[in-house]
Amino acid sequence: MLTAELKLSIESLCPEVEKEFIHDFFTRMDEDYFAIFSLEEICGHLMMSRELDPEHPVQCKITPRGEGQFDIIIVGFDYLSEFSIFCGLLSAFGLDIHAGNIYSYTRQVSEERRSQPRTTRLAPKNMRRRPLASRIVDVFRVQFNSSEGFDEGRQRDFEKELQTLVGMLAAGSSELARDRLNRYLTERLEKMNEQLSGLLSPIEVRFDNQTSPEWTVMDVHSQNAFAFLYAFSNALAMRGIYIHKVKIRSEGSDVRDQFFIADRWGRKIENEMEQERLRTAVVLIKQFTRFLPEAPDPARAMRHFDQFLDKIAEEHISDRYVSFFTGKEGMNLLAHLLGSSDFLWDDFLRMHFKELLPILTNLKDFAKIELKPGKQALRHQLDAQLEQTATFEEQKRVVNHFKDRQVFLIDIKHLLEPQFTLVEFSQALTDLAEVVLDKAAAICSATLAEQYGEPLRNNGTPCPFTICGLGKFGGCEMGYASDLEVLFVYDGPGQTRGGQALDNGIFFEYLVQKIVGFIEAREKGIFHLDLRLRPHGKAGPLAVPLDHLASYYSDGGEAAPFERQALIKLRWVAGAEELGRRVEACRDSFTYNEAPWDWDNALHLRRRQERELVKVGQVNVKYSPGGIIDIEYMAQYLQILYGKEHPEIRTANTLEALDRLCRLQIISDSEHDELRSAYLFLRNLIDALRIVRGDARDLVLPEELSEEFKSLARRLGYREQDRKKSAERLAADIRQLMKRVNSYYISRFQSKSQIR
Repeated sequence: MLTAELKLSIESLCPEVEKEFIHDFFTRMDEDYFAIFSLEEICGHLMMSRELDPEHPVQCKITPRGEGQFDIIIVGFDYLSEFSIFCGLLSAFGLDIHAGNIYSYTRQVSEERRSQPRTTRLAPKNMRRRPLASRIVDVFRVQFNSSEGFDEGRQRDFEKELQTLVGMLAAGSSELARDRLNRYLTERLEKMNEQLSGLLSPIEVRFDNQTSPEWTVMDVHSQNAFAFLYAFSNALAMRGIYIHKVKIRSEGSDVRDQFFIADRWGRKIENEMEQERLRTAVVLIKQFTRFLPEAPDPARAMRHFDQFLDKIAEEHISDRYVSFFTGKEGMNLLAHLLGSSDFLWDDFLRMHFKELLPILTNLKDFAKIELKPGKQALRHQLDAQLEQTATFEEQKRVVNHFKDRQVFLIDIKHLLEPQFTLVEFSQALTDLAEVVLDKAAAICSATLAEQYGEPLRNNGTPCPFTICGLGKFGGCEMGYASDLEVLFVYDGPGQTRGGQALDNGIFFEYLVQKIVGFIEAREKGIFHLDLRLRPHGKAGPLAVPLDHLASYYSDGGEAAPFERQALIKLRWVAGAEELGRRVEACRDSFTYNEAPWDWDNALHLRRRQERELVKVGQVNVKYSPGGIIDIEYMAQYLQILYGKEHPEIRTANTLEALDRLCRLQIISDSEHDELRSAYLFLRNLIDALRIVRGDARDLVLPEELSEEFKSLARRLGYREQDRKKSAERLAADIRQLMKRVNSYYISRFQSKSQIR
């Protein structure tokens, strides 16, 4: 019981502390705090609390207790998620929490304030800093559980990281602090080779709303496990639960902890349904923590898992699916998927949530699904879905839903099945793109023809229209977030026959605009239509007549020298095939002719790319020396040199070009093997970057010691226990490979005299 005598005793022991400060401490600290700690300990806490200010929001004192045990006292300002941050940091330093008493310096002091909602103190997840007067006193008894020990140097490291994390909380960046801790903790656990299997142990959670008038008491009983308190308290923090007080007790192999909590609005948790949702969420998050080391990015995995649980609640998912995720297989799969990227979660997994669950729970059946069935099978599937549509808008909705679902299935198969190769992945996306583009063109053309009539040539016969792919689409080399580089061509001049007759040029301009609007895609995203490679670029018409195309791409035409090389990737993909083949014939007559190749211009262009598209100090996987474009350009240079004499090397696909050049011994077997291997390595690296960023054009490598680069290494299969070493090995492999590629490029193509 708090008495005036106790208060006077503390004042006499702490003459340096202002009486007003001590009074505030007395009126706002729970009474049982004074029964647990001695006068000397309370005075020490007061002295530490007195030292707090905005520049120093936390104080720490570490006292050895012998036999590897330490008492760690942390006094600081009170921030949301703070207790879980402390527990995670202790675990990251190999410290097992055996006991503890956790208090928040926040008790209400009047009946008027007691009756008000505690919204200033208990805010949602995105809350900013708490009032400076609100403080905490957290006292832990820990045992080091690591071969590294916990000497003075390690203690200084602990205090430094503690200051960093609390500083982030003070700045209102609780999510960033949790991300940093999750990555830091996972790395430390991997280095210590600490198994977290204990986190899968059953847990008993009981709610008590009788013991405390202000707080719901959450009694937790489970087997003791390393990082248990972090996993559990982090689960509470992620669900917006405020932790006022914790009593930590270990009894042999069991833990019996008591949490005094409130919801994010400061209210007790009394509704049984809310209690059950919270119980389920904290149990699942605790268990998911066990699988963080499996995730490419642990922080992303944990953040997305929290959102995953929200989606389960929103969609009223059946218990059958929920129970799957409590098992090892389900948790392991989620760690890989949810820890891949924000783009993957936001643009695919969350949008296709209901489709994702049966796939994950029936992976064996999903593995049997043929996702490269060929264009004919895809056409039949799409046509069957379109049979019930009656309007243009319905057709647009069905085609885009079909596209999005197929892209989702292809992406998931590539992520979850290593045997689904990069080449198969690219072909599956390419086949889908061709089918969707062909169907979109047919629907849009029919709609316009209803309004303006069918387009005719000057001789009165139907005027065909075709679509050719360029770039990665033309080369069947699509990947994550690939756009579609396309060229629209119609046969020639004429008019539509109908009440509102239009010149063909205007009709096909309208048609291209309608197709672009029909296929829904975000900027720089998968299936975004890119028309910039058409004659005259943005200044030219969207649809080009064949005779203009043939004139533009001719010896005396207006095409720039680099366009001769770019046309290597041109390939008919949709629309009228006969017209498409004539476009390909124009390509061949322009690209594979006897005209000398302008080596000065080609090599100057490559040097400009290195100079203007790569910033100093950065490595661009596409444009830096030794980037993937060096391999593509090498193959293309040789195709231009030998393509007239050897039509079999006229292919838009880089790997096919290398294979055929090798068969003709234009490149040696060893050169072929090295270039092919380097190309596949760089393609996988590029796809891994795209998974993270969702942007096909951002191919700059992260800093080698950054968290993003460490995650990139994990995504590519570099899985040493030490993530830093994994990143270093990936960085070394990239440097060596790009150096070899660039050396070969220079040795063979640095001057005209060395061309063979």
